[in-house]
Amino acid sequence: MSTHVPVPVPSSMEAPGEAAPVEAAPVPRREPGTLALQWATVRVLLARDVVRFFRQPSRVIGALAQPILFWFVIGSGFAGSFRVEGAQGLGYQQFFFPGVVTMVVLFSAIFATITVIEDRKEGFLQAVLAGPGSRLAVVLGKALGSSSIALMQASLFLLFAPLAGVDVRTVDYPLLAAVMVLSALALTGMGMALAWWVRSSAGYHAVMSLVMLPMWVLSGAMFPVKGAGPVLSWVMLLNPMRFSVEGVRRALYGAQASL
Repeated sequence: MSTHVPVPVPSSMEAPGEAAPVEAAPVPRREPGTLALQWATVRVLLARDVVRFFRQPSRVIGALAQPILFWFVIGSGFAGSFRVEGAQGLGYQQFFFPGVVTMVVLFSAIFATITVIEDRKEGFLQAVLAGPGSRLAVVLGKALGSSSIALMQASLFLLFAPLAGVDVRTVDYPLLAAVMVLSALALTGMGMALAWWVRSSAGYHAVMSLVMLPMWVLSGAMFPVKGAGPVLSWVMLLNPMRFSVEGVRRALYGAQASL
């Protein structure tokens, strides 16, 4: 018994020996996951940055030693030759202390947001963006992680506040917490925007040094607005970082210390 196998006959539109073109199926658009998955993405990225910070002992020690050394050297150097006008009962080291607190938040946020560039180079950021988490969840997780590191470093430095003449019983803690949290979030957001735009760590350092360091110097951290010239005074008054320094100073020393 013989079996008959049908032989495909090429279409008149196709050349012999040439397969018919196959259309590729459209790639479905990835939709963000549920709210629980978004929150899980935020928590994982936040915890990853914090754990990585504490796994680097040199970074923890440097975060505490650098501002202490900076405050002691600069404060002691200008203590006898720099008179602070407008701040009642404050020596220069006391006047300079809130500025160093803001500096800790600033530089901690800068160094923490460098991880955006590192994660992008290593491919980690692309892997996270391919997951169920939305871009908003990724940005929020990285921002909260960097802000948490900045706040932890500033809190460690604030343990030395009694050495700067701060009475811990009269500190306005709600104001201090609000100013530090808002400052950390704002500086972290600015750092992440620049890190997303700059392609290398060296370029990021150059841009941040050009932008952030003058902002900190002209925030009233090292010298009051009243002691500056007319043009410089206007620049300092328009500097948004001035509100951070003045807020920390008011929270630590009271309204009479505000300049």
